[in-house]
Amino acid sequence: MLQRQSKVIVADNSWAKVAQVIGILKGSMSDKATIGDRVKVAIKTASPSSSFKKGDTARAVVVRTKKEVRRKDGTYLRFDDNAVALIDEDDEPIGKRIFGPVAKELRDVGFKDVATLAEEVI
Repeated sequence: MLQRQSKVIVADNSWAKVAQVIGILKGSMSDKATIGDRVKVAIKTASPSSSFKKGDTARAVVVRTKKEVRRKDGTYLRFDDNAVALIDEDDEPIGKRIFGPVAKELRDVGFKDVATLAEEVI
């Protein structure tokens, strides 16, 4: 689960590297975001060739969390890092590739485009 001020890795090829969560954009008044939730992030570090610069804000979807997520079959899924993929206002991914694995729960939530761009869906 992610909360405000959490540092996350940007997992797509928009060449923003590290971001910080500044807001949770899901419908409820929850303070925490999990896999598949929309968040508002501030870019902290970016490659010089990136269209994003330090201090820019963007929308993102959470693709990996360190905190385990319980699946309906009773198993738990957790990753080694917290990661997001940047999206635009229409919830379409900005990058053309997503590095590392993502959870299959993204498809259930409605981010099929993000899941298809990933290297591996777990």
